[in-house]
Amino acid sequence: MNALYSHCDASSKREHDGFERRPTGSRGSRAPRVFASGDLKVLLLALVAEQPCHGYDLIRRIENMFDGAYSPSPGVIYPTLTFLEMNAMISCGVEDGKKCYSVTEAGRLSLEDQAEALEEVRTRIEISKRTLRGHDRPPEIHEAVYNLRHALQKHHGRWSPEEIRRVRDLLNDTAQAIIDGPDRPSVSESSQ
Repeated sequence: MNALYSHCDASSKREHDGFERRPTGSRGSRAPRVFASGDLKVLLLALVAEQPCHGYDLIRRIENMFDGAYSPSPGVIYPTLTFLEMNAMISCGVEDGKKCYSVTEAGRLSLEDQAEALEEVRTRIEISKRTLRGHDRPPEIHEAVYNLRHALQKHHGRWSPEEIRRVRDLLNDTAQAIIDGPDRPSVSESSQ
């Protein structure tokens, strides 16, 4: 199976590391949720690991990641920094009268363990950035995604091994065709 579609439950393989696991997203909201649960923790840890900095610097760096379309509030950043500090992932010193955060060895180890999660956060930032700037999917695509979800919910529920493979292959082939773009034959064209 293509690695793009494989997924394992990382939380079952790791001890508790201070990061919340990402829940499924909320449905029906108009404004995109910029960070899922735990995303900001791993992102801040990565940014502090790249370069010790002040909380305000982190706000600006995140704002730059979103090309100015989103800026996290201090009321979100500072409690997350406090959480990371209380869990010994970062330490706080004072530089020019301001708190300056740097990563600890425990933070570096946790960040290594969270490399895949960090990559997912960065991918979601790119998606959110397009959405926040108004370059989201057209309504026809939203409707098609809704229809797919609805079809899966309405499935008769008898998931034999053959049916699991059939639906999995349909979904994976369709996803790959979307990634490949319009120059590649679609699933229905290639099966003719």
